[in-house]
Amino acid sequence: MKTILDLCGGTGSWSKPYAEAGYDVQVITLPENDVRLYTPPHNVYGILAAPPCTMFSLARTTAKTPRDFNKGMEIVTACLNIIWDCRKLGNLKFWALENPIGYLRQFLGRPPLTFHPCDYGDPWTKKTDLWGYFNEPKKHPVQLTEDQRKRCSINNRELPAGKTLAERRAITPLGFAKAFFKANP
Repeated sequence: MKTILDLCGGTGSWSKPYAEAGYDVQVITLPENDVRLYTPPHNVYGILAAPPCTMFSLARTTAKTPRDFNKGMEIVTACLNIIWDCRKLGNLKFWALENPIGYLRQFLGRPPLTFHPCDYGDPWTKKTDLWGYFNEPKKHPVQLTEDQRKRCSINNRELPAGKTLAERRAITPLGFAKAFFKANP
C-alpha cells in the first residue's frame, strides 16, 4: 500500500484525493501531532507538507506579536527533515512543501511553482508557492466574475465552514488537490 504523509495537513484537504483513491494517508498536524516529534514509517511513497505561514506571511502585522523566523522555521525544518529521512530510504516518489507567497522564499529560494487557486478551477486568488520534487499539476483555469475579483482583492472570499478564520483560509483548494493527485499518483 502506498503511504502518503500529509504534514501540517489540518483538515487533510490536500491529501483527500489520495485517501479517496485508497492510499494509506497519515495526517500529521498540530496540535494533535507535532511534526518535530514524528518518526515516519519506512514505506512512505509521497509527502505533502503545508507548514504554518504565520511567521512568513506578507499580510502579518507585527504590532501585537513580532515576526519570529526562528519559530516559523522550526516546523519547516521538521518537515524537511522528515522528507530527507524518507528520501534517504529510497522509497519516496514525490514531495511538495506549500506556503502562501511570502518570506519563506528568503530561506528556501524561488519555488518551481507559484499558483492561484483559480488556476485549478477554484473561484478565488491566493498566490501560493510550491517547492519540492513533483510533477507539475495541469492547470485548468477558471475566469473569476467581477464580484469574485473584488472580494479576492480585499481577502473577503467565501470560506468553508471550520474552526478559526486562519484555519479556514489555510484549507488547500480542492481543484488544486485533485490536479496535484492526477499529476502525482
